[in-house]
Amino acid sequence: MENLSALREHMPMPDPSFPIKVHPRHTGRMEVGATLFPHHWHEHLEVLYFVSGQATIECGSLPLDFRAGEICVVNSNELHYGISHSEDLSYYAMIVDISLLHSHAADAVEKKFITPISQNRLLFQNRISDDLRVSGCMLAINDELETKTIGYELSVKAHLYRLLTLLVRHYVATVREQDEYRARLKELERLAPVFLYIDEHAKEKLTVQQLADVAGLSRFHFSRLFKQVTDKSLVEYVNLVRINQSESLLRDRRLTISEIALATGFSDIYYFSRTFKKLKNVSPSEWRNGDR
Repeated sequence: MENLSALREHMPMPDPSFPIKVHPRHTGRMEVGATLFPHHWHEHLEVLYFVSGQATIECGSLPLDFRAGEICVVNSNELHYGISHSEDLSYYAMIVDISLLHSHAADAVEKKFITPISQNRLLFQNRISDDLRVSGCMLAINDELETKTIGYELSVKAHLYRLLTLLVRHYVATVREQDEYRARLKELERLAPVFLYIDEHAKEKLTVQQLADVAGLSRFHFSRLFKQVTDKSLVEYVNLVRINQSESLLRDRRLTISEIALATGFSDIYYFSRTFKKLKNVSPSEWRNGDR
């Protein structure tokens, strides 16, 4: 599992003995088209509650649009990626290690729910629309973690159990068999070094054969598996990584747009501009000047 661990997002917890955290919601102006987070996955369950604005979150291979009041559930080991679609975007992101709810005894709760969720066999729907019960649990957990009044740990666990109860009763997407779960992990593990290689060498010329060799797969098998896991061709994925890397460079006015195109792997500035506009809905110059 070393390759998978290398690609997994590092998830430090404020209190390792109580592994749950809620990222403070962004309150400033958000850049339209900005990458909220690049493609990644982790073993934790993640729940995002959108307070205002709009965003697209890609879960697995499915891009979903979210607006204020909606909730995104990211299952364990699920590739996800997000971009902003409005300046007033604001959301909470709760990340929880389900081991927080493990029972010491193999009781019914452990066997029927906690273990399948932690093993990524019980999967939830990615989008929840306007469910005040679910958002209420999120906000209550956030309040408890902020104030840390005596007994807050008990309250957080109680709200977390309530949240999982709502998800299990109303938002189960599918139940995977153990073999399917293991196969999914194997796919992610096989492609982990490829994602890392692309991130580190995006500005270079990358070929299917070159990355198939990194994965230790035939060209045909690699192309099929890559498309299956990311729902993108290699060219589409590499271009997305390059465009995301160009965002920070565009904020640095010491570089021209042509220099940024070259620095991120595009030999043709016009192709760079077309690709940028296709993915971000604005041109590179409009992005740089804030015309979004």
